[in-house]
Amino acid sequence: MSVSTAAGIAVGSLAVAATATAAPAPARQQTVSAGAVSVLAVNNLGLDTRHAKNWQCYLKFMGYNPGSSDGLLGTNSWKAGQRLFVSEGFYPKDEIDGIVGPKTIRGLQRYLNAHGYNAGTADGIAGPQTKAAFWEFNETC
Repeated sequence: MSVSTAAGIAVGSLAVAATATAAPAPARQQTVSAGAVSVLAVNNLGLDTRHAKNWQCYLKFMGYNPGSSDGLLGTNSWKAGQRLFVSEGFYPKDEIDGIVGPKTIRGLQRYLNAHGYNAGTADGIAGPQTKAAFWEFNETC
């Protein structure tokens, strides 16, 4: 047997071995809809528990029920916030969903700016300036 024949057999054997020991197909991942996740989501936008409780206290004071004042800004707190923003023309009335997306952030920015807190441009992005203004707004209840 020649060297090239032996090399060919060896290469062919390696190719067969490689396909025989190939990794199994990845397992199917479970998917969760965005709606299911948003219901359980908590988004304090940089607030600690005390400041988040102050926001919930403020919402109650203004007549918007945020649910329990637990310092966790979940769906009920954000629905209350969205209703507050609607009352001042800063959020679309027919889109109250409790999700902290760009429209909610924009409503918050407009609200904070209108009340003397510099949240920056109402661009729907919760950057450092928006978070700092939200923190300052919630220093007291």
